[in-house]
Amino acid sequence: MTSDRRASWLKGVLDLLVLASLTAGENYGYEIAKDLAESGLGQIKGGTLYPVLNRLEEAGLVTAEFRVTERGPGRRYYRLTDQGRRTLAEQSGLWLNFDESVRAVLAKGRTETSAPEGGLR
Repeated sequence: MTSDRRASWLKGVLDLLVLASLTAGENYGYEIAKDLAESGLGQIKGGTLYPVLNRLEEAGLVTAEFRVTERGPGRRYYRLTDQGRRTLAEQSGLWLNFDESVRAVLAKGRTETSAPEGGLR
């Protein structure tokens, strides 16, 4: 288990992270990925991000609007719906509770592995 597990962890929470990134207002895919990368989550490629955005749109959690630009290709802008905000609030609370449980177990594991062999635990 020496490989980097962040990709697996990210997969489980990326939907919530995308919703959270849209709380400040509408944005398009490249900027969403850039914001998440700047938050320390690493590069999220389009092949990962756009299926998430499509799933969120199909679920009614975001709306999307294609806009033509004067220069360059057009962009699809995504915006949270009211249902998306409610889902984000509910699911982020559940995630934070889960995170707290994981941290507690990991902290206990660190304490137990740092105890001297044969010593009190």
